[in-house]
Amino acid sequence: MLAINSRESNSETKSVKYFFLSEGWTVGRVWASEGLWQITAWRRQPDIQRMNICLLEQGEVMWLYRVEDAIITVEVKPAISPQTGRSTQVIGQVILRRLMSAEQVIERLETASARCQLQNIASIVQ
Repeated sequence: MLAINSRESNSETKSVKYFFLSEGWTVGRVWASEGLWQITAWRRQPDIQRMNICLLEQGEVMWLYRVEDAIITVEVKPAISPQTGRSTQVIGQVILRRLMSAEQVIERLETASARCQLQNIASIVQ
């Protein structure tokens, strides 16, 4: 798992952060500067989106995730198998404290085997 933070430009400049997460892992708890993310206080879930870009390193697939600026720390943990109700991983959880910038993501993609998953090829080939 790798992590990063960056700036996206649009009509309002907003900061966006990134991290890579191994396939078979999921996001757990999330922290903002005020502490643990409280859905009732924020009145919404944290904005965490898996992008259609992944790295393939030594047979391990690591997906790129984008998170909003308010998020400072993300807990990740192995997904639970629906068949067994247990995780297949030895590690119970990991806390990502240093998220990545867009520039750091690009540097990382340059040094790894990257793969882009396209769900809608028609949107690209018009």
